[in-house]
Amino acid sequence: MPENKSSRNKTIDFSEAEGQKYLERCFFPAENKTLASEEILDKTLCGDSFKILENMPRNFAELIIADPPYNLEKTYDSTKFKERTSQEYFEYTKNWVALCLPILKSNGTMYICCDWKSSITIADVLCTLEAEKKLVIQNRITWEREKGRGAKANWKNCHEDIWFVTKSNEYTFNLDAVKMRRKVIAPYKQDGKPKDWSESEQGNFRDTCPSNFWSDISIPFWSMAENTAHPTQKAEKLLAKLILASSNAGDTVFDPFCGSGSTSVTAKKLGRHWCGIEKEKRYCEFTEYRLEMANENKNIQGYKDGIFYERNTAPND
Repeated sequence: MPENKSSRNKTIDFSEAEGQKYLERCFFPAENKTLASEEILDKTLCGDSFKILENMPRNFAELIIADPPYNLEKTYDSTKFKERTSQEYFEYTKNWVALCLPILKSNGTMYICCDWKSSITIADVLCTLEAEKKLVIQNRITWEREKGRGAKANWKNCHEDIWFVTKSNEYTFNLDAVKMRRKVIAPYKQDGKPKDWSESEQGNFRDTCPSNFWSDISIPFWSMAENTAHPTQKAEKLLAKLILASSNAGDTVFDPFCGSGSTSVTAKKLGRHWCGIEKEKRYCEFTEYRLEMANENKNIQGYKDGIFYERNTAPND
């Protein structure tokens, strides 16, 4: 870890030498070799997603969570993703989605993360594939980023989308696992008893059904133990909602663009199998380090004892 950072700064980052032992835990697939489920289960696959996806086992995962590069210029360690035309990004997206669908089980679910602009193209791809009867679009989740750069001539961009698609109309959705605990501001009583809410020592609350707008996600930042030096890391809390809703204990969760491993780590914490592909060796090292830490610490910020709390309201957060 960097020597000169504040004691409160928990950001995961280390030198190439420090990361070597974690890189050695990764799986490096041989080119053009068909992969068996047993050799990649609970593994971080280091390599190019497009090359590896072609050789992945069929019907491997109950759930795929994909966070592909958004269609903008962004540097990911040694790789720079360049913005493409809408048609080029359409073809890029359709290519990897088509490669992922055979990996998904017949009753499986896929979530695709994107920003507002990429969402337009991704929606077009998904509508095309739905028309071809290759998937079913179930919903679009929009989640609020609580921080973002201001803009002098535009509205500040502070939300992102997640497309919820399934392979068929038979799929897992565990409603009770993803209810949110909200404070009751106006506690209405009937016959002297709480109506549709509960009383506790911590206050009045109601466990509500989740909507497709999420305002309770904290983006990982420097004082959070899950934070890494990856530039576009997703919060474990966000991933926990997707994993709990759309898979069961013992199922397999696959991430074709693994990044710093948030999907794999959250899946492990929640009792699922995992597998992720990541091109950048440094991010593979972050993933393996975090998977090791998850052996001792299974906490997920904002989620406790089976309950999702509003931002900054969970006990001991």
